[in-house]
Amino acid sequence: MAAGAVRDGEAAPDPSKFAVLRCARRVWAISAIHGEARRLVAVHAALAERLEPGDRMVYLGNYVGFGHEIIATLDAMLAYRRLLLARPRAFACDVVYLRGAQEEMWHKLLQLQLALEPAQVLAWMAKRGVDATIQAYGGDPTTGLGAARGGVLGLARWTSGLREAMRARPGHYELLHALKRAAFTDDGALLFVHAGLDPDRPLDAQGDALWWGSGGFAQIVAPYAGFKVVVRGFDAARCGHALEPPAATIDAGCGFGGPLTAACFLPTGELADLIEA
Repeated sequence: MAAGAVRDGEAAPDPSKFAVLRCARRVWAISAIHGEARRLVAVHAALAERLEPGDRMVYLGNYVGFGHEIIATLDAMLAYRRLLLARPRAFACDVVYLRGAQEEMWHKLLQLQLALEPAQVLAWMAKRGVDATIQAYGGDPTTGLGAARGGVLGLARWTSGLREAMRARPGHYELLHALKRAAFTDDGALLFVHAGLDPDRPLDAQGDALWWGSGGFAQIVAPYAGFKVVVRGFDAARCGHALEPPAATIDAGCGFGGPLTAACFLPTGELADLIEA
Protein backbone atom coordinates (compact mmCIF):
# COMPACT_ATOMS: atom_id res chain seq x y z
CA MET A 1 0.00 0.00 0.00
CA ALA A 2 1.28 3.41 -0.92
CA ALA A 3 2.73 5.53 1.84
CA GLY A 4 0.65 8.49 0.72
CA ALA A 5 -2.60 6.54 1.00
CA VAL A 6 -2.58 6.39 4.80
CA ARG A 7 -1.36 8.46 7.69
CA ASP A 8 0.63 7.08 10.59
CA GLY A 9 -1.48 4.83 12.79
CA GLU A 10 -4.32 4.51 10.26
CA ALA A 11 -5.57 1.36 8.58
CA ALA A 12 -5.06 1.04 4.83
CA PRO A 13 -8.10 1.95 2.70
CA ASP A 14 -10.38 -0.97 1.82
CA PRO A 15 -9.27 -2.31 -1.61
CA SER A 16 -12.89 -3.14 -2.45
CA LYS A 17 -13.68 0.58 -2.23
CA PHE A 18 -10.44 2.24 -3.35
CA ALA A 19 -8.41 1.44 -6.48
CA VAL A 20 -4.62 1.31 -6.57
CA LEU A 21 -2.94 2.28 -9.85
CA ARG A 22 0.24 0.23 -9.92
CA CYS A 23 3.48 1.09 -11.72
CA ALA A 24 1.88 4.05 -13.49
CA ARG A 25 4.18 5.97 -15.78
CA ARG A 26 1.42 8.54 -16.32
CA VAL A 27 -2.28 8.69 -15.44
CA TRP A 28 -5.02 9.99 -17.70
CA ALA A 29 -8.10 11.31 -15.88
CA ILE A 30 -11.43 11.97 -17.61
CA SER A 31 -13.77 14.57 -16.15
CA ALA A 32 -17.52 14.29 -15.55
CA ILE A 33 -19.28 13.26 -18.79
CA HIS A 34 -23.01 13.73 -18.02
CA GLY A 35 -24.22 11.63 -20.93
CA GLU A 36 -22.26 13.55 -23.61
CA ALA A 37 -21.36 10.47 -25.66
CA ARG A 38 -20.15 12.30 -28.75
CA ARG A 39 -17.66 14.30 -26.73
CA LEU A 40 -16.48 11.11 -25.04
CA VAL A 41 -15.97 9.33 -28.36
CA ALA A 42 -13.91 12.31 -29.58
CA VAL A 43 -11.78 12.23 -26.41
CA HIS A 44 -11.28 8.48 -26.80
CA ALA A 45 -10.14 8.97 -30.39
CA ALA A 46 -7.59 11.60 -29.34
CA LEU A 47 -6.41 9.41 -26.48
CA ALA A 48 -5.80 6.48 -28.80
CA GLU A 49 -3.09 8.52 -30.54
CA ARG A 50 -1.39 9.64 -27.31
CA LEU A 51 -1.45 6.62 -25.00
CA GLU A 52 1.98 5.30 -24.11
CA PRO A 53 3.15 2.11 -22.40
CA GLY A 54 2.69 2.43 -18.67
CA ASP A 55 -0.24 4.84 -18.92
CA ARG A 56 -3.22 4.28 -16.65
CA MET A 57 -6.74 5.70 -16.94
CA VAL A 58 -9.30 6.91 -14.40
CA TYR A 59 -12.85 8.00 -15.20
CA LEU A 60 -13.87 10.45 -12.48
CA GLY A 61 -17.63 9.83 -12.23
CA ASN A 62 -20.91 11.40 -13.41
CA TYR A 63 -21.17 9.31 -16.54
CA VAL A 64 -24.97 9.51 -16.41
CA GLY A 65 -27.42 12.28 -15.55
CA PHE A 66 -28.46 15.48 -17.35
CA GLY A 67 -27.44 14.45 -20.90
CA HIS A 68 -29.43 12.73 -23.64
CA GLU A 69 -26.86 10.11 -24.68
CA ILE A 70 -26.54 8.15 -21.47
CA ILE A 71 -26.87 4.67 -22.98
CA ALA A 72 -24.37 5.56 -25.71
CA THR A 73 -21.98 6.98 -23.10
CA LEU A 74 -21.84 3.77 -21.09
CA ASP A 75 -21.57 1.72 -24.27
CA ALA A 76 -18.63 3.88 -25.39
CA MET A 77 -16.89 3.44 -22.03
CA LEU A 78 -17.27 -0.34 -22.22
CA ALA A 79 -16.10 -0.49 -25.83
CA TYR A 80 -13.03 1.62 -25.09
CA ARG A 81 -12.17 -0.53 -22.11
CA ARG A 82 -12.10 -3.57 -24.39
CA LEU A 83 -9.71 -1.75 -26.72
CA LEU A 84 -7.45 -0.71 -23.86
CA LEU A 85 -7.25 -4.20 -22.43
CA ALA A 86 -6.39 -5.62 -25.85
CA ARG A 87 -3.08 -3.76 -25.77
CA PRO A 88 0.08 -5.74 -24.98
CA ARG A 89 0.80 -6.08 -21.23
CA ALA A 90 -2.53 -4.44 -20.30
CA PHE A 91 -4.39 -5.46 -17.15
CA ALA A 92 -7.94 -4.89 -15.94
CA CYS A 93 -6.67 -2.78 -13.01
CA ASP A 94 -5.15 -0.28 -15.46
CA VAL A 95 -8.61 1.27 -16.01
CA VAL A 96 -10.61 2.57 -13.03
CA TYR A 97 -14.14 3.96 -12.77
CA LEU A 98 -15.07 6.17 -9.83
CA ARG A 99 -18.50 6.71 -8.34
CA GLY A 100 -19.90 10.16 -8.95
CA ALA A 101 -22.89 11.96 -7.49
CA GLN A 102 -25.04 10.79 -10.41
CA GLU A 103 -24.11 7.15 -9.92
CA GLU A 104 -24.70 7.49 -6.17
CA MET A 105 -28.19 8.87 -6.82
CA TRP A 106 -28.93 6.11 -9.32
CA HIS A 107 -27.87 3.47 -6.82
CA LYS A 108 -30.14 5.02 -4.17
CA LEU A 109 -33.00 5.40 -6.63
CA LEU A 110 -33.01 1.67 -7.38
CA GLN A 111 -33.65 1.16 -3.65
CA LEU A 112 -36.11 4.03 -3.33
CA GLN A 113 -38.82 1.83 -1.80
CA LEU A 114 -36.63 1.63 1.32
CA ALA A 115 -36.55 5.40 1.82
CA LEU A 116 -38.62 7.00 4.62
CA GLU A 117 -39.89 9.79 2.35
CA PRO A 118 -39.48 8.38 -1.20
CA ALA A 119 -41.45 11.08 -2.99
CA GLN A 120 -39.33 13.81 -1.42
CA VAL A 121 -36.13 11.93 -2.17
CA LEU A 122 -37.13 11.43 -5.82
CA ALA A 123 -38.08 15.09 -6.24
CA TRP A 124 -34.70 16.09 -4.76
CA MET A 125 -32.88 13.78 -7.18
CA ALA A 126 -34.91 15.06 -10.13
CA LYS A 127 -33.64 18.59 -9.53
CA ARG A 128 -30.10 17.23 -9.74
CA GLY A 129 -30.24 15.43 -13.07
CA VAL A 130 -31.45 11.89 -12.35
CA ASP A 131 -34.52 12.28 -14.61
CA ALA A 132 -32.31 11.88 -17.67
CA THR A 133 -31.04 8.52 -16.43
CA ILE A 134 -34.56 7.33 -15.62
CA GLN A 135 -35.68 8.20 -19.15
CA ALA A 136 -32.60 6.61 -20.70
CA TYR A 137 -33.68 3.26 -19.26
CA GLY A 138 -37.26 3.66 -20.44
CA GLY A 139 -38.71 5.00 -17.20
CA ASP A 140 -41.04 7.93 -16.63
CA PRO A 141 -40.15 10.27 -13.75
CA THR A 142 -43.78 11.35 -13.36
CA THR A 143 -44.89 7.73 -13.06
CA GLY A 144 -42.14 7.16 -10.53
CA LEU A 145 -43.28 10.11 -8.45
CA GLY A 146 -46.82 8.74 -8.46
CA ALA A 147 -45.52 5.32 -7.42
CA ALA A 148 -43.49 6.92 -4.63
CA ARG A 149 -46.65 8.54 -3.29
CA GLY A 150 -48.74 5.41 -3.74
CA GLY A 151 -46.98 2.86 -1.59
CA VAL A 152 -44.11 0.44 -1.30
CA LEU A 153 -45.35 -2.28 -3.65
CA GLY A 154 -45.97 -0.02 -6.62
CA LEU A 155 -42.69 1.79 -6.08
CA ALA A 156 -40.83 -1.52 -5.87
CA ARG A 157 -42.32 -2.56 -9.22
CA TRP A 158 -41.23 0.73 -10.77
CA THR A 159 -37.64 0.51 -9.52
CA SER A 160 -37.51 -3.17 -10.50
CA GLY A 161 -38.42 -2.21 -14.05
CA LEU A 162 -35.54 0.26 -14.17
CA ARG A 163 -33.16 -2.35 -12.77
CA GLU A 164 -34.20 -4.91 -15.38
CA ALA A 165 -33.85 -2.34 -18.17
CA MET A 166 -30.31 -1.65 -17.00
CA ARG A 167 -29.51 -5.36 -16.86
CA ALA A 168 -30.77 -5.70 -20.43
CA ARG A 169 -27.93 -3.43 -21.60
CA PRO A 170 -24.78 -5.60 -21.74
CA GLY A 171 -22.22 -4.48 -19.18
CA HIS A 172 -24.20 -1.57 -17.73
CA TYR A 173 -25.18 -3.22 -14.46
CA GLU A 174 -21.70 -4.60 -13.91
CA LEU A 175 -20.04 -1.26 -14.63
CA LEU A 176 -22.32 0.79 -12.39
CA HIS A 177 -22.01 -1.69 -9.52
CA ALA A 178 -18.20 -1.95 -9.57
CA LEU A 179 -17.34 1.71 -9.04
CA LYS A 180 -14.58 2.81 -6.67
CA ARG A 181 -14.71 5.70 -4.22
CA ALA A 182 -11.27 7.03 -5.15
CA ALA A 183 -8.05 5.90 -6.82
CA PHE A 184 -4.39 6.53 -6.05
CA THR A 185 -1.02 5.55 -7.44
CA ASP A 186 0.97 2.97 -5.52
CA ASP A 187 3.84 5.41 -5.03
CA GLY A 188 1.57 7.74 -3.05
CA ALA A 189 1.96 10.58 -5.55
CA LEU A 190 -1.46 11.02 -7.17
CA LEU A 191 -4.97 10.81 -5.72
CA PHE A 192 -8.10 10.91 -7.90
CA VAL A 193 -11.58 11.74 -6.58
CA HIS A 194 -14.92 12.66 -8.07
CA ALA A 195 -15.94 15.99 -6.52
CA GLY A 196 -13.66 16.70 -3.59
CA LEU A 197 -12.72 15.68 -0.09
CA ASP A 198 -12.41 17.00 3.44
CA PRO A 199 -8.70 17.66 4.05
CA ASP A 200 -9.19 17.13 7.80
CA ARG A 201 -10.32 13.51 7.39
CA PRO A 202 -8.37 10.43 6.28
CA LEU A 203 -9.24 8.95 2.92
CA ASP A 204 -11.27 6.03 4.24
CA ALA A 205 -13.40 8.37 6.40
CA GLN A 206 -14.41 10.79 3.63
CA GLY A 207 -17.88 9.34 3.10
CA ASP A 208 -20.22 11.43 0.93
CA ALA A 209 -17.66 14.23 0.59
CA LEU A 210 -16.09 12.24 -2.25
CA TRP A 211 -19.15 12.58 -4.51
CA TRP A 212 -20.95 15.61 -3.11
CA GLY A 213 -17.79 17.62 -2.66
CA SER A 214 -16.62 19.74 0.21
CA GLY A 215 -15.71 23.36 0.61
CA GLY A 216 -12.48 22.02 2.00
CA PHE A 217 -11.17 21.13 -1.46
CA ALA A 218 -10.44 24.77 -2.18
CA GLN A 219 -8.56 24.93 1.11
CA ILE A 220 -5.98 22.33 0.11
CA VAL A 221 -2.80 24.37 -0.07
CA ALA A 222 -0.39 21.65 1.03
CA PRO A 223 -0.15 17.98 0.01
CA TYR A 224 -3.05 15.98 1.43
CA ALA A 225 -1.88 12.79 3.22
CA GLY A 226 1.41 12.99 1.33
CA PHE A 227 -0.10 13.03 -2.16
CA LYS A 228 1.55 15.52 -4.48
CA VAL A 229 -1.75 16.34 -6.14
CA VAL A 230 -5.42 15.52 -5.62
CA VAL A 231 -7.35 15.54 -8.91
CA ARG A 232 -11.12 15.93 -9.06
CA GLY A 233 -13.37 15.51 -12.08
CA PHE A 234 -16.46 17.49 -11.11
CA ASP A 235 -16.95 20.96 -9.70
CA ALA A 236 -20.56 21.79 -8.85
CA ALA A 237 -19.72 25.49 -8.94
CA ARG A 238 -18.41 25.08 -12.52
CA CYS A 239 -15.47 27.42 -12.05
CA GLY A 240 -13.41 25.80 -14.82
CA HIS A 241 -9.95 24.26 -14.85
CA ALA A 242 -7.54 24.63 -11.97
CA LEU A 243 -4.65 22.39 -12.93
CA GLU A 244 -1.84 23.21 -10.51
CA PRO A 245 -0.91 21.03 -7.50
CA PRO A 246 -1.74 20.30 -4.77
CA ALA A 247 -5.47 20.35 -5.74
CA ALA A 248 -6.42 20.15 -9.41
CA THR A 249 -9.88 20.42 -11.00
CA ILE A 250 -10.26 19.18 -14.59
CA ASP A 251 -14.01 19.83 -15.00
CA ALA A 252 -14.65 22.30 -17.83
CA GLY A 253 -18.46 22.01 -17.74
CA CYS A 254 -19.26 18.98 -19.89
CA GLY A 255 -23.03 18.52 -19.82
CA PHE A 256 -23.56 22.23 -19.23
CA GLY A 257 -22.21 23.62 -22.50
CA GLY A 258 -18.51 23.08 -21.83
CA PRO A 259 -16.05 20.53 -23.23
CA LEU A 260 -15.09 17.14 -21.87
CA THR A 261 -11.53 17.01 -20.55
CA ALA A 262 -8.91 14.29 -20.37
CA ALA A 263 -5.85 15.38 -18.38
CA CYS A 264 -2.59 13.45 -18.12
CA PHE A 265 -0.56 13.67 -14.90
CA LEU A 266 3.03 12.68 -14.19
CA PRO A 267 4.08 11.12 -10.88
CA THR A 268 5.52 14.52 -9.98
CA GLY A 269 1.98 15.92 -9.96
CA GLU A 270 2.65 18.00 -13.06
CA LEU A 271 0.28 18.15 -16.00
CA ALA A 272 1.78 16.35 -19.01
CA ASP A 273 -1.03 16.68 -21.57
CA LEU A 274 -4.59 17.90 -21.96
CA ILE A 275 -7.38 16.95 -24.36
CA GLU A 276 -10.70 18.78 -24.76
CA ALA A 277 -13.60 17.84 -27.01
